[in-house]
Amino acid sequence: MTTPRKRQVHLGTTPYYHCMVRCVRRAYLCGEDKLTGKSFEHRRGWIVEQLKRLSSTFAIDICAYAVMSNHYHVVLRVDVERAKSWTADEIIRRWGSLFNGSLLIQHYLNGTPLSATEQLLVAAQNCRKMVHTQTEQ
Repeated sequence: MTTPRKRQVHLGTTPYYHCMVRCVRRAYLCGEDKLTGKSFEHRRGWIVEQLKRLSSTFAIDICAYAVMSNHYHVVLRVDVERAKSWTADEIIRRWGSLFNGSLLIQHYLNGTPLSATEQLLVAAQNCRKMVHTQTEQ
């Protein structure tokens, strides 16, 4: 059984984390499958680009990484001070660059004028994300 991240990550202890993701059932992440001859090498560059994109979106620094044929490792540092410096608007925009969010958040990100009530709802949704993130620390 897996352990929830909020019980695994404790930034008071260390901001550094070694993460590993592995394929199962003889699946290939990168490289060439010797049995079938099929190449999955095109994925290596995509994985590296995704790591860069995610680290620039979130307050995460990539210290090291290695992408192998059926798994990858990444050593991360959580930059708590950078995250704390972000405004609520910046958090919404960063989150919105990766996820669609609710229709209300989509309107907010598109610059659609919102009523006072809608603005309060956007702020409330953002506060829930911030509180959820802080409780995981």
